[in-house]
Amino acid sequence: MTAIAVRYVDVYPIRRVGEGWELLTLRRAAGTRCTGAWEVVHGHLEAGERAAPGALRELREEAGLDPERCQCVGCVPSMYRHTTDEVALIPVFVAIVPGGRDPVLGPEHDRHQWRSLAEAAPVLAWPRSARALEDIARIFRGVDAGPLEDVLRI
Repeated sequence: MTAIAVRYVDVYPIRRVGEGWELLTLRRAAGTRCTGAWEVVHGHLEAGERAAPGALRELREEAGLDPERCQCVGCVPSMYRHTTDEVALIPVFVAIVPGGRDPVLGPEHDRHQWRSLAEAAPVLAWPRSARALEDIARIFRGVDAGPLEDVLRI
């Protein structure tokens, strides 16, 4: 029987720049899966770990960043894992990080680049990332998530 589970998280670190937002994009290092692909912070949840704490842990591990605030903006379309016969739901978190601080990359990535949300969408390897960015750009039009702020904040 195919299982449905939350096993991964995607984290979109953004920072305020002028009137807009920039997204931290990370390039996969040589010797890792998807070498050379640009992505956002992404990772597996540890056994028994809930999605929100897992998202914060992955942000620290992959980018060395602590957010000013973090919000869940939904789930990306599910992903089927044929090796385990499992449908994985992937919660999407936005981590608002302070400006002027660059990440400290973990071993999975060899390069980073801050990009506007519009510039980031076409370079991200996973199509689900571009779809999530559409929602993020719509929600974060101002200095925060507007009328959705109180519902999304974790």
